[in-house]
Amino acid sequence: MIRLQKYLAECGVASRRASEKLIEEGRVTVDGIVVTELGTKIDPDTQKVSCDGKPISLEKKVWIMLNKPTGVICTSDDPQGRETILDMLPAFSSRLYTVGRLDVMSEGLLLVTNDGDLAHRLMHPRHHIEKKYQVWIDREISASDIELMLEGINCRGEKLKVLRVEPLRRILEGRFGYTLTLGEGRNRHIRRMMEALDLKVLRLLRVSVGPLRLEKLRTGEHRELETWEVEKLRNAVGL
Repeated sequence: MIRLQKYLAECGVASRRASEKLIEEGRVTVDGIVVTELGTKIDPDTQKVSCDGKPISLEKKVWIMLNKPTGVICTSDDPQGRETILDMLPAFSSRLYTVGRLDVMSEGLLLVTNDGDLAHRLMHPRHHIEKKYQVWIDREISASDIELMLEGINCRGEKLKVLRVEPLRRILEGRFGYTLTLGEGRNRHIRRMMEALDLKVLRLLRVSVGPLRLEKLRTGEHRELETWEVEKLRNAVGL
């Protein structure tokens, strides 16, 4: 037996939270009967589940690592006609979505999947999945700025902080580079933090998510994760 919202997520219908909303909206049926109660358990081997009238079944899990370039947005569709993450990938039969996001001008490691359950766990703050970013700015970060970043900076009702600040060895054309490690990422986390410190971000690149590293994947390239890499992700969140 499995909870209905978890089954929907594992089938790639939507994330766990979005699946709960589908159930509450009465868009999911089990054996032809509308189910709106969260926590309802089903037996996928003997019961038939549908969403918006379409039968749902488990599908092969897809995990893709992409080196996102600047100018590409992390949504499935854009009213302004800008290039999206899905435009960069081959067509898949299942619905794919990103594990977290990078803003349009940020680049680097992005995970794309139809594995809603694992994706949800990777994004949940309680699992403390670390993410590393390389950021290049217009001046050197002072010791007092680093102290503030480690303690946390209050910004519009949120506390923005980093776990570690490590300088990069090379200074390129007046750009000062650092590796920042986040334990919890909020919307435009690093850019807002730099803005609060009156620092100008010249380039922002995500280089790792949990145990995965961007390494030799070039800008705009993608590849499917190896089985052992997916297992590392599962281990990181206790699955």
